[in-house]
Amino acid sequence: MLYQILNSFLKQTDPETAHEYAIKFLKQDIIPFDFFKFTADPSLKIKVFGVDFDNPIGLAAGFDKNAEVYNSIFKLGFGFSEVGTITPEPQNGNPKPRVFRLNADQAIINSLGFPNDGMNKVYERIKNNPKKSILGINIGPNKENATKEDDYLRCIEKFYPLADYITINISSPNTPNLRNLHDKKKILDLINILQKFKNNFKEKKAIIFKLSPNLNNSEINDLSEIFLEKKIDGIVLTNTTIEGKELLEDENKNKEGGLSGYPLNQVSNQIIKKFYINFKKTIPIIGVGGVSDGVTAYEKIKCGASLLQLYTAMVFKGPYVASKINKELSNLIKKDGLKNISEAIGVNTN
Repeated sequence: MLYQILNSFLKQTDPETAHEYAIKFLKQDIIPFDFFKFTADPSLKIKVFGVDFDNPIGLAAGFDKNAEVYNSIFKLGFGFSEVGTITPEPQNGNPKPRVFRLNADQAIINSLGFPNDGMNKVYERIKNNPKKSILGINIGPNKENATKEDDYLRCIEKFYPLADYITINISSPNTPNLRNLHDKKKILDLINILQKFKNNFKEKKAIIFKLSPNLNNSEINDLSEIFLEKKIDGIVLTNTTIEGKELLEDENKNKEGGLSGYPLNQVSNQIIKKFYINFKKTIPIIGVGGVSDGVTAYEKIKCGASLLQLYTAMVFKGPYVASKINKELSNLIKKDGLKNISEAIGVNTN
């Protein structure tokens, strides 16, 4: 009953204000976590990046921008959480309003532009609140440094000791010129700098790249070739899309920004398939975009994703969504006669 009242209130509130309330609820333990308590079925356990995940469902970057509630997120049934995007210096992001719900399409358009407290404040917050499960840290450049490698290096130097993996965000459509880093020479230079940094550490943690869904086949093949040559640790597919809004129904469909949620599902699935086939099972993929239930989650895994992330589904379906998806996934695995979720990875690409 409490959740229904809160959910009804939040859905009638400005999306960004509702998000702020949600963070406050999670920080203050207002949500009755025992109600959502979930113990993952052993069939959902999976090892990726050399890390053991209790289940493959993670919370995508964008919700916990400033690393305030990741330990509360773990209580909701998520197998891992990714905080950020975090930049070297604090920044306010783009002017408001910049987040729009598309209720008719189960989607969100945002033009946030990496608003965050900056790496020093976030570092202290994580250091003083040790993670209780698997934590990814998503990093990016300040707006004025969008195509420079220095900002990524500053952030990774700060967060590498605290994270289970680091995500390099080169794909937000809301930071001008950021997607230029998909260019062959630019991405190669960035990979070389980050791998040189990583080689200084005895403990090797995954450094993965979050890509745009708006890539053509030639770009996918070029990037795949580079990633295979450099033996990168993994990729996140995909960030929000700037295409296909004309097909939507909601009155907010033409707002500026990146589109996330259910309309992105098949778009990201096709990108995942293409990279998975190119990688020949050598580079793991985190699939994100339109995961909303067990069926959409299972479909993404069958397209080639080893792990999954969601965010928009929690906005529309509430904090129980990860536990619900995990239960549905375990049932789908059993129905197909599989012993472990890993057996389903990429089966739709054969």
